[in-house]
Amino acid sequence: MKKCLSLICLAAMIASSIPQAGARTINFELPAIKDVVMYQVNPRVFAPQNSLKVVAHRVDSISKLGANVMWVMPIYPIGKIKSKNSPYSISDYKAVNPEFGTIEDVKALADSCHKHGMALIVDWVANHTAWDNVWMKDHKDWYTQDKDGNVIFPPNTDWTDVADLNYDNRDMREAMIDAMMFWINEVGLDGLRCDVADQVPTDFWNDAFQRLRKAAAPRRLLLLAEGANPDNLINGGFDMNYAWNFMGALDRVFVKGQPASHLLDVDKQEYGEIPEGKVKLRFTTNHDEATKYSTVQQFGSKKGAIAAFIATTFLHGGMLVYGEQEVAYPEKINFFNYVPVDWMSNPDVYRTYKRLISIYKKYSAFRSGDVKYYPDDDVLAFERSDASGKFLVLVNVRNTSKTLKSIPAEWRNVRLTNVYTGKRMRLHKKLHLKPFQYLILKKK
Repeated sequence: MKKCLSLICLAAMIASSIPQAGARTINFELPAIKDVVMYQVNPRVFAPQNSLKVVAHRVDSISKLGANVMWVMPIYPIGKIKSKNSPYSISDYKAVNPEFGTIEDVKALADSCHKHGMALIVDWVANHTAWDNVWMKDHKDWYTQDKDGNVIFPPNTDWTDVADLNYDNRDMREAMIDAMMFWINEVGLDGLRCDVADQVPTDFWNDAFQRLRKAAAPRRLLLLAEGANPDNLINGGFDMNYAWNFMGALDRVFVKGQPASHLLDVDKQEYGEIPEGKVKLRFTTNHDEATKYSTVQQFGSKKGAIAAFIATTFLHGGMLVYGEQEVAYPEKINFFNYVPVDWMSNPDVYRTYKRLISIYKKYSAFRSGDVKYYPDDDVLAFERSDASGKFLVLVNVRNTSKTLKSIPAEWRNVRLTNVYTGKRMRLHKKLHLKPFQYLILKKK
């Protein structure tokens, strides 16, 4: 790696360490990381053109669902050379894809989100660019090359529509940070969701985020890594990363029939690897998973999808809702193309998600309380507790009736409230649960 900075590189460092002349004044307080309820927006399910304006019109509905952070997938112009029409093939880091709108539309969306108490973050793709990115013409050395000097696509992938960036090049790093700074300072975003974060050097993220946070101060930023490497939370400066291991466990339990207690084992393993105060983002679907199947297809029914959602998010926080699951879209969605979603369909499912999210937000125990595991083969059973109360969550992970044969002794024959229905009840030694039935119980 180069040890000396060019004059251009040095100037970029100085410029990125002080407030820029075009910096917007943002009066918005980001929610605490442990309290994040994230809603992912794929612009291509909102409208075939000018989708950012359509998303802005839906901010009120998304806010009422309970989200306090909106994450929008890449909004930048898409490369035309070797193109697959993927939004992750970026030709210009400082522009907006005309398919989605303009930079002014992004600013208006940020303003609308802030008025509704939501942060706005967008995807950042630092691992690669489109082949016709504006950098390629004058800075071939910013890209990884083979022994013959040919720029290559990312190794060990089939991502032939993008060119791999060379992080040994200090000038490229500075240009990348400068582009990130543009969206935080001049556009007014509240953070970034960083794509393929594990394939970018940790020291780059650490350097970039220190400088971004300094420039944004006193505003706090939310920085999410699409990756499971604990080092990005330990040394990279990220606040959150992906719970990919838990997603895999969810499939093994709900679909392949492994014991429900497997989810408890993976929960313990994931949180045992990361520093206190950091959060694993947990999900039943996202844009990648939705290209394979919808949550209804994956978990067998609307009830199965809801049961999986509770098992995923109430166990240890880090809630993500992918924009379509709250209306139980029945088919897979390919984010490379426009796919219309009927936002008025399945209002009962929307109301269920809204109610569950309101419970999750009302009681801090579900987001940051102590966790106690009760292993069982067919029922996910755990306790969450803090000053907001003591709760027992039970989820039948099977599409058949099951009996929890041993209710924990401390939960038997005491007055309980089902916080979803408001009804009072008592548990005895055993409990019969219908297919995919769940209970969220609070001690009086």
